[in-house]
Amino acid sequence: MANRLQHETSPYLLQHADNPVDWYPWGEEALEAARTQDKPILLSIGYAACHWCHVMERESFENPDIAALMNQHFINIKVDREERPDLDTVYMAAAQMMTGQGGWPLTIFLMPDGKPFYAGTYFPPEDRSGMPGFPRVLLAVAEAYRNRRADLERAANDIQGHLTEHFRWSLPETAITPALLNEAASGLARQFDEANGGFGGAPKFPPPMALEFLLRYRLRTGSDTALRIVELTLERMARGGIHDQVGGGFHRYAVDATWLVPHFEKMLYDNALLARLYTLTYQATGHPFYAATALDTIEYVLREMTSPDGGFYSTQDADSEGEEGKFYVWTPEELEAVLGPEQAPIVARYYGVHPGGNFEGKSILHVPEAPESVAAAFDLTIDELVEIIGPAREKLYAARAQRVWPGRDEKILTDWNGLMLRALAQAAIALGRSDLRDAAVRNATFLHTHLYRDGRLLHSYKDGEAKITGYLADYASLIAGLLALYEATFDVRWIAWARDLTDRAIADFWDNEGGAFFDTSADDAPLVARPKDAFDSATPSGNSLMAESLLRLGLLLGEDDYRQRAMTVLERFAALAAKAPTGFGQLLCAADLALAEAHEIALVGDPQVPAMAEMLAVVQQPYLPHQVVALRHPDQDGEDEVIPLLAGRTARDGQPTAYVCRNYACRQPVTTAHDLAAELGMAVE
Repeated sequence: MANRLQHETSPYLLQHADNPVDWYPWGEEALEAARTQDKPILLSIGYAACHWCHVMERESFENPDIAALMNQHFINIKVDREERPDLDTVYMAAAQMMTGQGGWPLTIFLMPDGKPFYAGTYFPPEDRSGMPGFPRVLLAVAEAYRNRRADLERAANDIQGHLTEHFRWSLPETAITPALLNEAASGLARQFDEANGGFGGAPKFPPPMALEFLLRYRLRTGSDTALRIVELTLERMARGGIHDQVGGGFHRYAVDATWLVPHFEKMLYDNALLARLYTLTYQATGHPFYAATALDTIEYVLREMTSPDGGFYSTQDADSEGEEGKFYVWTPEELEAVLGPEQAPIVARYYGVHPGGNFEGKSILHVPEAPESVAAAFDLTIDELVEIIGPAREKLYAARAQRVWPGRDEKILTDWNGLMLRALAQAAIALGRSDLRDAAVRNATFLHTHLYRDGRLLHSYKDGEAKITGYLADYASLIAGLLALYEATFDVRWIAWARDLTDRAIADFWDNEGGAFFDTSADDAPLVARPKDAFDSATPSGNSLMAESLLRLGLLLGEDDYRQRAMTVLERFAALAAKAPTGFGQLLCAADLALAEAHEIALVGDPQVPAMAEMLAVVQQPYLPHQVVALRHPDQDGEDEVIPLLAGRTARDGQPTAYVCRNYACRQPVTTAHDLAAELGMAVE
């Protein structure tokens, strides 16, 4: 019989709906059952694309004997960490305090009031390799709860106290200075893997926010080292197995130091952050390789991760047919069956496919050598090689599509959609792609229609149902996306919505006593501790992203309160960010903007007129992270009421006109792209 999870919409929870475990979703029903039955809570947190979550389900949660132990001794709660990042943040912090490590599946035992007292991650079904079997753990915890209850209560109270202190972030405020950015850049350079790119060794995760900071640092200082770190890392990732060479997009991380063998799950947020970073690097360098990689990633999302009405799905699984990576790997024989005996050896050499393979007897496609050497080995020109590889890739994709696909988590999360919205809008601007702009508008419209209710955001949408009160990350990510969308469309409604969301975020999440933002709204059901996160880990923290958006909105709207709140966030965390830069990449980007002499650029005129299009190219094609751009249409009223920067700006002699301002003090208006470039200090011919 199906358990209580059958009524949920989360694909991860539904995967467990037929387990013999008497699972509850998180909620008052489960907590009340723990209190009335006086049982401890077994809380299991995971997500749909998690390989080891699937393993533990097969081994333990589908095992009737283990399920019977769970049902006898515990109230069992299953949580999708993507739906409830607040629970994941709090209880993962507790697990790390208790064990020194974390990960998913997260297995944590709670008192009936929700206070944690014991934690682990994956447990095998029997004792194995020094790990206790899950039945042994269950019986030991149940025995301790019966016979040593007072000890567990003391431990749980201690952990709760540590959690409260952990999220208080009792750090001294530090002035934001260029020296802090120098310290952070030096720290990243020391951790840089000179051979393979990225930071540190295996496992190796893409570091998009730290690399974006280095891209900004290079612009600030002219540092060749910063640019070398960015370019080598992006090149190695794009050529590695972490990049799906056939279908596009990036897998979650590499288990090795060389980016070859990925953990095969694909996450929307990784692809959003990386697509944007490759776009920015194209703007900074002009190298078409980065533009091509950005487009390859975006096209993957639009093709495989987009709902019919414009929302973006969350993840694709690592497994298919019960095997990790099976969907993605190839043998020489499989290549020949698709491509024929003449082209298969060329494509195999290009993608590193060989007998015996590099992953469990098969080959993960990657680009292990320079295309020039592959072309030379087959007496081809580079153009001839490209003419072979491009069509071959399409054939391989079509053949792969006949395999059993990995599962897809089709819930739509506001925060991850906001990140993808920002990436799409940025690419539309940088690459001049109206189709990407249209996809971005469609996504923003979807979010406004389905995940915005009574002035507040909701977090998750699936099967026509939106639910869960929005978190700080939902507001921060969507506001950042709307700012980018405004500059891609100059449709003032997106700025109006961004301002409304910003004011709501301040009202619901701002910590008046400790400064910065909480992760959860003031009227959310209380947890054992109210989380406040500042780490930029797999995704930017709500505090980091809000800080930059507050600075940018402050520039556009002339709101000094926004800037002051951003500075409060930055001054609270900046010293720690300088010492641990890999964990604060987005915060460092915001600090860079706070220190910049940013330009506010007000344009007046029809963006379709060639002279205005030329001006837009000046301010949108290069990498210019220290500016905001607003545009006043000649035939629209009310734009200056939303964006005060546009107030009083008029066309000069009826021509498209640009005003370059700092702190709302504007220089003389100009009417040509040449003069606009000169005003911005660019080299002009």
